[in-house]
Amino acid sequence: MRTKITAAIALLLFFQSMLAGITPAAGAAAGKMTMYRVYQNDKALKEFQTEAQAVSYARYYAYSHVETISGRSWVWDNFPRYKLYLNGISSAKWEFRTYAQALSAAKGLQNVHIRDLESIGWVYQSYAKFRLYQGDRTLAGWSFLTLDAAKQEAKKWNNAHVIDLSLNSWVWDNLTASQKKAQRAAKPVYQIIVDGQPVQDAKLYAFLQDAIAAAAKISGSEVRNTATGATVHSNVPKYTVKQNNKYIGAFIGLDAAVQYAKKYANSEVAAGDVTLWTSIPYLSVYQRDKKLKSFHTRGAAINYAKYYANSSVRHADGRTIWSNAKSLVYLGWNGSASSETVVGHVAGTQGLTIDSPTWFELSAADGTIKDTSDPAVVAAFKEQGIQVMPLVHNQFDRKLTTAFLKNAEAQKQFIVKLADRLKELGAAGVNVDFEEVAGADRAAFTAFVASLAKAVHAKGLKLSIDLPRGSASWNHLTAYDHASLASIADTIVIMAYDEHWSGSGTPGSVSGLAWAEEGVRQFLDYGIPRSKLMLGIPFYVREWKLDGTGKLVGNRAIYMKEVPKLVAETNAKGVLDPVSGQMKYTYVKDGFTYLLWAETEATVKARIQIAKKYDLAGVAAWRLGYESADLWTMMLRMK
Repeated sequence: MRTKITAAIALLLFFQSMLAGITPAAGAAAGKMTMYRVYQNDKALKEFQTEAQAVSYARYYAYSHVETISGRSWVWDNFPRYKLYLNGISSAKWEFRTYAQALSAAKGLQNVHIRDLESIGWVYQSYAKFRLYQGDRTLAGWSFLTLDAAKQEAKKWNNAHVIDLSLNSWVWDNLTASQKKAQRAAKPVYQIIVDGQPVQDAKLYAFLQDAIAAAAKISGSEVRNTATGATVHSNVPKYTVKQNNKYIGAFIGLDAAVQYAKKYANSEVAAGDVTLWTSIPYLSVYQRDKKLKSFHTRGAAINYAKYYANSSVRHADGRTIWSNAKSLVYLGWNGSASSETVVGHVAGTQGLTIDSPTWFELSAADGTIKDTSDPAVVAAFKEQGIQVMPLVHNQFDRKLTTAFLKNAEAQKQFIVKLADRLKELGAAGVNVDFEEVAGADRAAFTAFVASLAKAVHAKGLKLSIDLPRGSASWNHLTAYDHASLASIADTIVIMAYDEHWSGSGTPGSVSGLAWAEEGVRQFLDYGIPRSKLMLGIPFYVREWKLDGTGKLVGNRAIYMKEVPKLVAETNAKGVLDPVSGQMKYTYVKDGFTYLLWAETEATVKARIQIAKKYDLAGVAAWRLGYESADLWTMMLRMK
């Protein structure tokens, strides 16, 4: 007992040192757990031990950010803060991290503005204030920010004048008094119109300035050159103002429209279908597809979204940058009680939701429980954002279990001790793995699970139970009443492996993909809710040994991560097996033929796709440590 307590304290101190940024001593390498997760938009990419590693990786991806895994604190991003618009139109290439970058791109361009995506309106704009005309004609490049700039260009031209676009009035010209007199004496051609029709009793004008001055007194009027048919001046409002997408005003000048819009929240100024100015927040929180609220800052949006399930934070352009929408639960069994082994297993994962160390065992029919749990591991994993649901098993001893299920007092003692210890540990719940239970004990086993579930639920904990895939044709003869257990447990894990096991008389896959999928359909047919069902997947294969006559003489389990090396060393020949959906490898050695059906990243991915196809709660892997660490990068991205 003293040795165990000392080890637990040492492990906890190690994790505390990790969290404090202290480099652990040599020999503690087994505890190298990931602390930071990299996302691109709202999609997880990879996990890392240190913030520096995560940031270094994230820099290679646009719209990436880094969060702590525990608590999901946002620690770094390369999201643009400023966006450049030309005539109200923008693109991804005009998004910038800093104002200086945006301003550098904007300089030299006209009719552009820069928006701070965490604020309203403009932080910079170069919309034209003045327009130059020669007679009643103008050119595309004759718009200017200042009157002096317009005058400078006008020096190159005669019969020139400038219109102040904010006031929509004639403010300067280079005509002499005699030139104006001559133009007024010419044939009248300028007509004032409204809605395309001449204004009744309005006269024609020979001099454009006089026509513009007269039109200014008539709302919505325009000046048309009757000789050319061209509209040469307009008092029709060009800019509309809306609040929450409802019209509230219209203006001839952009400045006047903006000043008016500033009085109203969630307003915008548009020219036709193009928005030029807005006070509508760039970020919005959605629950599924229902918009809840809008925010100017990312922090405020995310803090609000965290209170809602299946919520997301989206940009005005539709890009989702954060989400807590339902994702698959990843459970990993350790198959071990050793704290060092358990920590080492978890260190190799990414996106693991629940870890299940083998900590509890029914050791005698009188309800005696063997407890090898370690509170330091639970505490450390909590810091990592990983729940712990220790596994409790029955030693797969049928006689022991039958005797136990006949003893009500033994069950009561077992349940009380287990539930109390789970609560003391700070565990999320318990994973029940009672195998080799006699079919005659079906009702008694169901009653035991119900009692255990009631006890752990009373302490705010969860209960999951592992059930063999079996077959719908004979599962009713086993100890596992699927429908009843599903109504009791929080999660049912279908152990969709051992299609061919160590005692099989013929070689075959541990878990053919079609066989696993059929098992899912059967469990759903039992009435188990999708939200409660997890698909158990194997991280191992079985190698079969045949003699020269083709007779099966033995088999052995091989870790998934060992398969590539075995194939390479034996020069095994592989063909795709259409039945299992896996690569079937064959090699010959010392007169024996060896067969194996490989479990690969592709087959694990296919199993996860099955879980997604049937909208299951997640997947559970037997067992951690059998796989290569890089497998989890793919799993994280599929989560």
